[in-house]
Amino acid sequence: MHDTTTQAGAPALGADTGAKEPLSAGLKQRHLTMLGLGGVIGAGLFVGSGAGIAVAGPGIVLSYLIAGALATLVMRMLGEMSAAMPSSGAFSVHAERALGRWAGFSVGWLYWFLLVVVLAVEATGAAQIANGWLPAVPQWGWVLLFMLVFTAANLAAVKNFGEFEFWFAALKVTAIVLFLALSLLAVFGVLPDTEPVGLANLTGHGGLLPHGWAGVVSGVLAVVFAFGGLEVVTIAAAESDDPARAVGRAVRSAVWRILFFYVGSMLVIVTLLPWSSMQPGKSPYVAVLDGIGVPGAGQIMNIVVFVALLSALNANLYGSSRMVFSLAERGEAPRALLKVSGGGVPRRAVLASVAFGFLSVLLNLKWPDSVFLYMLNAVGAVLLFVWGLIAVSQLRLRPRIEREAPAKLTLRMWAFPYLTWASLVAMGGVLVLMLIDDTARPQLLWSAGATGVVLLVAGVRALRARRAGR
Repeated sequence: MHDTTTQAGAPALGADTGAKEPLSAGLKQRHLTMLGLGGVIGAGLFVGSGAGIAVAGPGIVLSYLIAGALATLVMRMLGEMSAAMPSSGAFSVHAERALGRWAGFSVGWLYWFLLVVVLAVEATGAAQIANGWLPAVPQWGWVLLFMLVFTAANLAAVKNFGEFEFWFAALKVTAIVLFLALSLLAVFGVLPDTEPVGLANLTGHGGLLPHGWAGVVSGVLAVVFAFGGLEVVTIAAAESDDPARAVGRAVRSAVWRILFFYVGSMLVIVTLLPWSSMQPGKSPYVAVLDGIGVPGAGQIMNIVVFVALLSALNANLYGSSRMVFSLAERGEAPRALLKVSGGGVPRRAVLASVAFGFLSVLLNLKWPDSVFLYMLNAVGAVLLFVWGLIAVSQLRLRPRIEREAPAKLTLRMWAFPYLTWASLVAMGGVLVLMLIDDTARPQLLWSAGATGVVLLVAGVRALRARRAGR
């Protein structure tokens, strides 16, 4: 999307330029709604939540409420800007409008790097599960198969991505709804061979907050990154028939349902089982299903986690390709990536993203404890940096939109600017927690280093452009 700019270099917000995204408008509202719902329902919830329960006990419910509230506020800010100014670059474009080219360049490349590195984790995790089912196929063979399938799907047409994500998300949502239904029946002793559990597991074993508020805070640190992935829905909205309306509806419908799924799941888990029985790395969902006598609980959750990983892989490949395409549109990435197929798919951008994804997978398979670990640490806190720039961009853009194009504010951030500032303070608090936590500190420092490198490159580019008189 090529925007007209003001004297200061910030894109104008008033009248439309008439330029439209050259990408296909192949995504329907149902695709975006399910993408918003399923985007954050992944292995971080089904498996990673065990680590949060281990440090917070029943207080994990409060941890998820706090982390979910922060994610909700960020999505509301992002939804406001994306509804007013839909773009395949989403928050990268918003940052450029609000703060200048350096900000759009920095947040766009950082997010692209985050997605293609995490893509390797998801591909490897899915391959490990598949290898357990069919050991005759080596792990690298499964990785190759998954990467080829989803590359082909993303190269063909955007509706293929939408259909994959719709059914993946539908399966994940169905799994959580069934889990909640069975768990509630077990809580009240309705299932065969069960008795009402009461509040014994909530009030015993140290009480609701066995580690005090410090445990709740540690729980926030353990679970906040599980909410990453919601941002892709604002990127995808640009490829729908009515982007402004579509992103607004997707954000409104997704946020409260996600809170319900996350918080509801945690509440029934710590009600049914003693929190002290949870083990980091082990799925609390499997423990609950085993406890209430569901046969094959482990394999059932393996299937759900497998689908969740493939869903995230698909979404990350899509999101990374659209982000680098948007960067190319604005002259912040090689122009060769602007090539679009007759069906409106940025195929070179897809191939560039999957190529680095393949490299990341190879590094993960060959050097998981050295080279790839450094890369993973380098993106560990990038999500918070991205969220922070979203908040700062919204602070800057909201007054401009109200002044220049108030009719575009179809979705508004609540209690502006107070909740935006509160979100920034909360993000700063999480970064401080990471700094003082021995296990999280390396991620923060490596991520800060990666961010510093990208900012340095952005600064050098800006200096060269200034000298060239651009």
